[in-house]
Amino acid sequence: MEVISSKLVWLALAFAVAAAAGGVAPCAAQNTAQDFVNLHNSPRGDVSVGNVTWNSTVAAYAQNYANKRAVDCSLVHSGGPYGENLFWGSAGYAWAASDAVGLWVTEKQYYNHATNTCSAPSGQSCGHYTQVVWRASTAIGCARVVCSNNAGVFIICNYSPPGNIIGQSPY
Repeated sequence: MEVISSKLVWLALAFAVAAAAGGVAPCAAQNTAQDFVNLHNSPRGDVSVGNVTWNSTVAAYAQNYANKRAVDCSLVHSGGPYGENLFWGSAGYAWAASDAVGLWVTEKQYYNHATNTCSAPSGQSCGHYTQVVWRASTAIGCARVVCSNNAGVFIICNYSPPGNIIGQSPY
């Protein structure tokens, strides 16, 4: 019995050390490609827009740009060929795909579909939401990085083809 409990203690200790060193990512299951797709398709379904699918080319672009932003965690758009939503969360929390997409979708309250306008209060937007539900955007790729010097988490989603075209309605 002592051998078994000793092994369990060592196993638990090894797990704790690995987690502290970043070797174990308990929230990784909440940041998969399928998680991002599902989180986008739910609000799209709410407005009867077709589903998006994961695109490895778009995802590679997102990952490359996220890697660049990991040094400073700045919310600076890439200026690339895709539509784009960015998220930053401060250090001390394991921000996940659901936090980023959830924040973007909360902007729905500011979007008026009848007039295709955004009535957001100062400092708010609805463009992240409209990109999530943009009918013509059918492929996504997203990435998540922990920023250098424990400066938080940066999440990016790119959309192909891009949305938020002036004068057009998202759905």
